[in-house]
Amino acid sequence: MAYSPFDLTGKVALITGGNSGIGLGMARAIAQAGADIVIWGTNAAKNAAAKADLASAGRRIMTLECDVGDEAAVEAAFARTLEEFGHVDGCFANAGVSGRGGKPFLEMTSEEWHRVTRVNLDGAFYTFRTAARHMVASHIEGVLVGTASLAAIEAAPRSEHYAATKGGMISMVKAMSVEFARYGIRAHSILPGWIETNMTANAVATTGFQTKVLPRIPMRRWGTGDDFGGLAVYLMSSASRYHTGDTFVIDGGYSLF
Repeated sequence: MAYSPFDLTGKVALITGGNSGIGLGMARAIAQAGADIVIWGTNAAKNAAAKADLASAGRRIMTLECDVGDEAAVEAAFARTLEEFGHVDGCFANAGVSGRGGKPFLEMTSEEWHRVTRVNLDGAFYTFRTAARHMVASHIEGVLVGTASLAAIEAAPRSEHYAATKGGMISMVKAMSVEFARYGIRAHSILPGWIETNMTANAVATTGFQTKVLPRIPMRRWGTGDDFGGLAVYLMSSASRYHTGDTFVIDGGYSLF
């Protein structure tokens, strides 16, 4: 019999912020491996574009407008997801926002702090909680995956709020990996390095980044969303059924050099 643990036929993946960048890269690969895809995003135009992008995989694709920082919106979107697909096998809490302005920590406002933590940390909590409740109640041996950042393990001056949310993501995921292991539910976090996305577009295009940051990446290129596809398929698949609580650094070697 052929070894086929990466065949995701019959599975459903929910990806928040999956309408572009890393989320869309994961969605493409998961769909091509046979799973149906649900994308939550706040931008209707980007949701529609992502759905069109994924259509060629021949899987069922649904996009929903959902602000993950709104607890009620998350509960409603998950209920709608179950109405359409019946179950969720993989939940990727990928939606996030970056810090603004690069102001010193001493000048950071409460409003700015909460703008970031509301989406990056509270939103991940709301998303994971509703998915985990479903998996436990439905006896689904699924996976919970959070997109963190190198900012969680390397200094991110003037972005303390962003760094705090990503460090919190790692800690939350590790705790979940232990709490839910008895149900066969696994949990992991992914730490991207410098990835060319809408969020980082302005930064990576500057001369400073081209001359100072790019040479520090051993692979000598920025990452792309598609660089996360293979990992996403592995985490959704039965090949990773005894693998939990990991922190995957995907940065082209940046943190090593």
